[in-house]
Amino acid sequence: MLSVHLVCVGKLKEKFYKDACAEYLKRLSPYCKLELAELPEAKLPQDPSLGEITTALSKEADAIRAKIPPNSSIIALCVEGRLYSSEDLSQLISAWTRNTAKHLVFVVGGSYGLHPSIKAESWVKLSMSPMTFPHHLARVMLLEQVYRAFKIDEGSSYHK
Repeated sequence: MLSVHLVCVGKLKEKFYKDACAEYLKRLSPYCKLELAELPEAKLPQDPSLGEITTALSKEADAIRAKIPPNSSIIALCVEGRLYSSEDLSQLISAWTRNTAKHLVFVVGGSYGLHPSIKAESWVKLSMSPMTFPHHLARVMLLEQVYRAFKIDEGSSYHK
């Protein structure tokens, strides 16, 4: 069974986000072994300087790396990433299954995104949209799209 990891900076607080994530985790269970890791978001002052943000992102990057298993392909969610259609994402995941890496790891950053080093280490940089979304909502959207990708690959009518 495919090993998929979701490494997220920030803990879900709102019940509706938790419920949506739980639903997609349940739906994904026949398709992959999905492991979710929530990492604490670095504490920053109300109006942080660029240096404070960079330091916080660097600390978060270290915590992210600690959750990435060896022999992984990383997909970083970032605004400057490539836009993929649902079909494209399905093909990407299908192509990865023929890859030699044992783990597929999606990384969702916190409020200030991801450290450039995480993006540089990524196999793919993925943008969900040119619009801005809360990173908690991005997690739900990503889980739904991964589920949709598996349904597309099996030829299901879920994706119309």
